[in-house]
Amino acid sequence: MAKKVCMITGGNSGIGRAAATRLASQGAEVIVACRNLDRGEEAVSSIRHDGGSSAVSLLVMDLSSKHSIESACDAFKLHHNTLDCLIHNAADFDVSRRAPQYSDDGIETVWATNHIGPVLLTRQLGSELARSEQGRVITVASQGLTVHPFLKVRLDDPEFREGPFSVEKAYYQSKLAQVMYTYWLAERYRGTPMTANCIRVANVRIDVNHYPNLSPLAKRLYAVKSRFALTPEQMAEVYAWLALSPECLGQSGGYFDEKRRRVSSSRYSRDPANIRRVIELTERYVPGLLAGSA
Repeated sequence: MAKKVCMITGGNSGIGRAAATRLASQGAEVIVACRNLDRGEEAVSSIRHDGGSSAVSLLVMDLSSKHSIESACDAFKLHHNTLDCLIHNAADFDVSRRAPQYSDDGIETVWATNHIGPVLLTRQLGSELARSEQGRVITVASQGLTVHPFLKVRLDDPEFREGPFSVEKAYYQSKLAQVMYTYWLAERYRGTPMTANCIRVANVRIDVNHYPNLSPLAKRLYAVKSRFALTPEQMAEVYAWLALSPECLGQSGGYFDEKRRRVSSSRYSRDPANIRRVIELTERYVPGLLAGSA
């Protein structure tokens, strides 16, 4: 029986690495997509060892760059005709950032990496997902959205080019857009074997060493927060369940928490008119999104 082929972005660290290891241990062929070659190679070696599988490979990809995404997809297609699961785990959320940064394409990197990149990547791999018996797309949002129940996508200025920049606001806006994209994609997939679901990631332990610019106070606060947090491995169980479990066959348009329960997103995010506006905004960055395949 052929292995399920799963691609996970940001699979070199944190939840992504734990999820890649779990997928490998459950018999999937895993493609770890990340932007740093050295860190990616180290992660792949570790995942092969801990997952007990040699079917783990690296795909260098920067989700903030259209050229990088397209080149990585071309490389993937040289060896694969089918993709069974695509997990959009990578995210740009440097809590120490005080000013916006811009990608090679001139797009603010949180918006580019967390929303536009995943949409473009899904579109680029649409044919490969369609060839799967049950092509699954999994997006990732945050439980932090629950403390921003009235948050809206800034349709006129999603990149915070006007007014003060907040990396937290930019991050949660991008995750809200991903939830809404998931609902839209699930509708696009209706009547096909393909599915789209979103995971609401809970408070998960982080390595503060990844954020060297954090203040001593912020580091202490994160240390306290981590005492009550899930481990990456615990959160990764939901990733693997949605990616491979027969229970999830045909489930689409769901928003799942760390206990595999369907939960609700904000009223704004569920409104079809709002979803349409966010997709129209997204199409400015990914031309042809509405007219062509998802």
